[in-house]
Amino acid sequence: MSLDKTYRLVPGTTIFDSEQSAKGYHLNQFCMSLMTAENRAAYLADERAYLDAWPLREEQKRALLDRDLNAAMREGGNIYFLAKWGATLGFSFQQMAGWMTGMTEEEYRAMMVGGGRSVEGNRIDHAALEAAHAPGEPAGHATVTGAVFTSHVPAIGAALDHGKTEEPYWRPVFEGYEYARAWERDNAPDVVILVYNDHASAFDQSLVPTFVLGTGASYPVADEGYGPRPVPAVEGDPDFAAHLAHSLIRDDFDLTLAHEMAVDHGLTVPLSLMFGDVEKWPCKVIPFHVNVVQYPVPSGARCFELGRALRRAVESYDRPLKVQVWGTGGMSHQLQGPRAGLINREWDNAFLDRLVADPAGLAEVPHLEYVEEAGSEGIELVMWLIARGALSDVDGSGEVELKHRFYHVPASNTAVGHLILENRPRAGEPAEEE
Repeated sequence: MSLDKTYRLVPGTTIFDSEQSAKGYHLNQFCMSLMTAENRAAYLADERAYLDAWPLREEQKRALLDRDLNAAMREGGNIYFLAKWGATLGFSFQQMAGWMTGMTEEEYRAMMVGGGRSVEGNRIDHAALEAAHAPGEPAGHATVTGAVFTSHVPAIGAALDHGKTEEPYWRPVFEGYEYARAWERDNAPDVVILVYNDHASAFDQSLVPTFVLGTGASYPVADEGYGPRPVPAVEGDPDFAAHLAHSLIRDDFDLTLAHEMAVDHGLTVPLSLMFGDVEKWPCKVIPFHVNVVQYPVPSGARCFELGRALRRAVESYDRPLKVQVWGTGGMSHQLQGPRAGLINREWDNAFLDRLVADPAGLAEVPHLEYVEEAGSEGIELVMWLIARGALSDVDGSGEVELKHRFYHVPASNTAVGHLILENRPRAGEPAEEE
């Protein structure tokens, strides 16, 4: 079922939701640029020229030039951002509010002194509300078709980029992904939701978000110190991502939404392993970053529940998309301290066993076990539980089939693990909302 957005029916009100945010991104960023005296002076010297330097739609520029705040908000502007634009032009907030309500500044001030606008006559029309909730013909919905689990070792990317895949050291690693590339060709997704962690590329110590959902149209490849990998930029799906954000946040998962974000090897190496050397990635990709670098990091149980919520979000999207969820990172490895180089084959393979057969039990494994048994960076494996939670056998509404399993040591400083699980939901049974 589609998400409830009847807040759009409240008269005289524009709710700044994910769709509006995507629509008005550059408009609101323009407003943010006016927070320096130099930019304000440049804007006031030639408004049109300053606006033309931004990738704004003509309707957005015209709204600002005409001082039409209602039009600016229809075009995705947010009042807190637009207030900076108004301040640049010397307008008070009451003056701006007066424009939006068809009043002069004096009339608006008098109304506020008199107690403000009454809610009577300004509520949702009941007929409109009933029409919004009237049943309609189902148009189909998006479906999680499978999950991919893989390590995202940066040296694998370097081996690919420098033509070393046939060297004796690397050949066993890449042979383990030959099935995966064939499977992806036969089971091509429309969208991949790719769960990974940033490695001090997009986020540094000034901002440490726990969960970040990419809502942009595209994502450049990060320069991690050696120059960007020679792979295509990532094309996003802003409409679908906005839907996921709305559903997940309504499901009580607090996300950071990123319209702009460079993506590093944590995201690009899995794409290369699964799709090979291509001029353009064959599907859209929604990046989903998880902080597993600075403690506290989310628990396996939290990640597993996030995966369940993610499937509900996917299946409430009323377009017939084929969606794969990828969980990346790990397996056992430690990159720092006297224990650097730690590998635990037995623990890794037990993890793979339980990921297939007992994901709910595996989700209860505490952080300490990951760190002690799989190394300090082995904690990345909690991200695999997001992808596992997105499959239909978790709540009994379908089954999964193990299509491929691979494990190898070493790839640079880590063990490599890889699984493919096909999702087999029972027909006509999308995930129930909770």
